[in-house]
Amino acid sequence: MTTPGQQQEPAGSVRSWLLEGLQRDRGAGGPHADEPGVHHSWWQVMCLTGVDYFSTLGYQPGIAALAAGALSPVATSLLVVLTLFGALPTYRAVAERSPHGMGSIAMLERLLPRWWGKLFVLVLLGFVATAFVFTITLSASDATAHILQNPFVPESLQGQRVVITLLLIAVLGAIFLRGFSEAIGLAVVLVAAYLLLNVVVVAVSLSEVVTNPGLLADWRHALTTEHSGPLAMIGMSLLVLPKLALGLSGFETGVAVMPQIKGELSERIKGTRRLLTTAAVIMSVFLLASSVATSVLIPANEFKEGGKASGRALAYLAHHYLGDWFGTAYDVSTIAILWFAGASALTGLLNIVPRYLPRYGMAPDWARAVRPLVLVFTAISFGITILFGAQVEPQGGAYATGVLALILSAATAVTIAAFREGRRASGAAFGVIAAVLLYAAVENIRERPDGLQIALLFVLAIVVTSLISRATRSTELRATHIELDETAKKIVLDLDGELRLIANEPDARDPAEYAEKDRETREYHHLPDDEPMIFLEVTLGDASEFESELRVLGEMRHGYRVLTVHSPAVANTVAAILFHLRDLTGRRPHVYFHWAEGNPVGALLRYLVFGGGDVPPLTREVIRKAEPEVARRPQVHVS
Repeated sequence: MTTPGQQQEPAGSVRSWLLEGLQRDRGAGGPHADEPGVHHSWWQVMCLTGVDYFSTLGYQPGIAALAAGALSPVATSLLVVLTLFGALPTYRAVAERSPHGMGSIAMLERLLPRWWGKLFVLVLLGFVATAFVFTITLSASDATAHILQNPFVPESLQGQRVVITLLLIAVLGAIFLRGFSEAIGLAVVLVAAYLLLNVVVVAVSLSEVVTNPGLLADWRHALTTEHSGPLAMIGMSLLVLPKLALGLSGFETGVAVMPQIKGELSERIKGTRRLLTTAAVIMSVFLLASSVATSVLIPANEFKEGGKASGRALAYLAHHYLGDWFGTAYDVSTIAILWFAGASALTGLLNIVPRYLPRYGMAPDWARAVRPLVLVFTAISFGITILFGAQVEPQGGAYATGVLALILSAATAVTIAAFREGRRASGAAFGVIAAVLLYAAVENIRERPDGLQIALLFVLAIVVTSLISRATRSTELRATHIELDETAKKIVLDLDGELRLIANEPDARDPAEYAEKDRETREYHHLPDDEPMIFLEVTLGDASEFESELRVLGEMRHGYRVLTVHSPAVANTVAAILFHLRDLTGRRPHVYFHWAEGNPVGALLRYLVFGGGDVPPLTREVIRKAEPEVARRPQVHVS
C-alpha cells in the first residue's frame, strides 16, 4: 500500500543512498532474505557461519588454559559433550521448526501471546545484540593481538591496540556500507585456508607432544598434583565450563543463514542439519586437539595478559615449531577469519533486527534498510572497543552471557514445543539440556557479573527505544494491504452521491442498534433521511501487532449497509480504509463519530496498549499526517 502524500527522495541524495534497498515487506530481513538466485550448497553456507564458529580457535584455547590451567583438555572435553549432545540436537530441532532463518526467537514469539511475546522478544534481542556485537569487537581485538605479536610488525605499532582494532571495525563497516554481495565466496576461501593451516599446526604440535614424553609427564604431574582424582577433575571442570562458552558460538548464526541454502523447504532443513552437524564435529575435533597441544607445550605464564600466547595460543605454536614465515602466514589467515567473523555477526544483526523491530513498530522505518543499521552497530562496536581497551579476555564475560542466553532460549523453545507435540521423551531430554545450559549461564553470571550488566544495558536500551518508537509511530496508517470482498466493493461502488460512513462500535448488532446510530448521525449533522449511509465496524484483534493486512467484508444487515474488519488499532484502520475508498471511487469520504467520554490521558494509553481509546481525534491525526493536501483528506465529523 502506498502511503498518501508519499514523496520520492531525489536521486543521489544522502538519504536515498542510506535507504537504498529498504525492505517494505513485513517479513523481510536484510542480506539473508530469501531471494531467488542467491542460494548455495549447504557446505558453502557452512563456511559463512563457520567464520564465526571456527574463528574462535584463535582465542578459545588460550581462554580455556587461563580458566582451567592443566585441566584445559578435561574441561574442553565437557564442552565438546555439551556441543554434540546439547547445542547440536537443540539447533537441529530449531532448524526444523523455524526454517525461514528466524531461529529460536521466532519459536518463542509464537509460544507467548500478544504483548508478553513482544516484550520477551525485545529482551532476547538484547542478548542477541550482546552476542553479535561482542563477536565483532572481540574478534577484531584478537585480530589486533595477532597483528601486534607478529615478529615482522614494526615496534612503532606497539601500544596502538585500540586504534588498530577501531580501524578493523571501521573497514568492516565501510565494506557493508558499500554492499557486501560476495560474502559466501570469500568465506569459503577463508575457512578452507584457515582449517588447512590449523590441521598443520595441530598435527605438528601433537607430534611434539608424542615425541617428547617428558612434556606430557610434566602436564600429568601438574594435573595430579592440583587434583586428587578423576572425580575432582570433572567437578572442577564443571565449575570452569561456563568460561568456555565462547566455543558454543555460531549455532544461532547457523540457523539464521538457512534461507541461503538451495532447495525446497525440506531439502533446506536437511542441508541446515548437515551444516550444523559437520561444523560441530569439525570444531569439536579441533577444540580437543588444540587444548591438549596448548596445555602441554605452552608455559602457563605465556597465556596471561601480555604473554606471547595471550589470545593467540595456536599462533604461538605455529611460530615456535614451524618458523616465523609459516607463523606469519598463519597470523594472516587468523586475522582474516577473525575480521570476517565480525562480518558474519554483523550479517546476523542485519537479518534479525529488520525482521522484528520495524514489524512491531518499535523502530524507525529506516531500520528496514541495511546502511543505517551498519552505522548504528559500527558506532556501538567503537564504544565497546574503547570501553574494554580492545582487550580479549575482559570481553569474554559479556560474549559468553549473550551466547549462553541464546542457546538457553533455543533449548527452552524446543523443550516446550516437544511437550506440546506430545513427545515426552524428547521434551525431557531437551529439558535436561536446558537445565545444563541454565547452570552454565547462572555460573557465568556469578563468576563474571559484568557480562550480565552489559547485556542488561543492551536489553534496556532496546526496550526503551522500542517503546518510544512505538509511541511516536502510533499515528502511521499501519496497513500493509487492504482488500474488499465482492459484497464490500458492490456496496461502495453502487452508492450514488457522497460517500458517507458511520463509525460504529459493534455491540448487539440488532436492528435497534443500527436504527438508533443512524438516527443520531442524521440528526446531529442535519443529513436528509434519504442520504445513503454505510456503517463501518472495526473489531480489535491483537493490539500488540503494529502493521496488518486488512480484509474488509461487506453485508446487508437489517436493511443497512455494513463494512466489517478486524485490526490491531481502530483509528489507524478507519483512516486507512477511508484513503482506500477515496482512491477506489475518486470521491472524498466522510466519516461520522460520537465523542468518547473519559480521561484523555487514559484514552491515549488505551490507544497505545489496546488499540482503542478516543478514536475520532486520533483518526483525524492519522489522516492529517498521512495526507499533506487538505483538499484530499477524508472528512472527519464528530458529534
